[in-house]
Amino acid sequence: MTIDIGLDDAARKYSAEALKSLLAETYALYTKTHGYHWNVTGPRFNELHNMFMVQYNELWLALDLIAERIRALGHFAPGSSGEMLKNATIKPDNGVPDAADMVKHLAAGHEAVSKAAKAGIKIAEKNQDPVTVDLCTQRAQIAEKTAWMLRAAV
Repeated sequence: MTIDIGLDDAARKYSAEALKSLLAETYALYTKTHGYHWNVTGPRFNELHNMFMVQYNELWLALDLIAERIRALGHFAPGSSGEMLKNATIKPDNGVPDAADMVKHLAAGHEAVSKAAKAGIKIAEKNQDPVTVDLCTQRAQIAEKTAWMLRAAV
């Protein structure tokens, strides 16, 4: 079936590509956050274990919203972790960092998500795609608030 949502094929493609970058960063950060949740140790264990759980659950829900927007634009969302992670700037750790470094890495990860969301905003605005602008704006707002909270926890 044809898609008639007020965006031409090119606009939908550019928005979908921007969202794939946002999806990649979000997935990489989700994976890192969940791993930190499992492996955090030290005197702040309970506080950080619970904080990371809240964050990875929020990221997990965000993945679905982003992927479903890609589908609504008529494109396929990446279906494997390898496909998603190949374009992420957030890289996995070698080993398990200490709790303070976990917090710092996650703050930087949320900043990377914010940057990807803002890049998506620019592309979607250029292509007059307010729905994608709204999604990216929400993701940037959440990422920036979470980064701030993590920076405050150091």
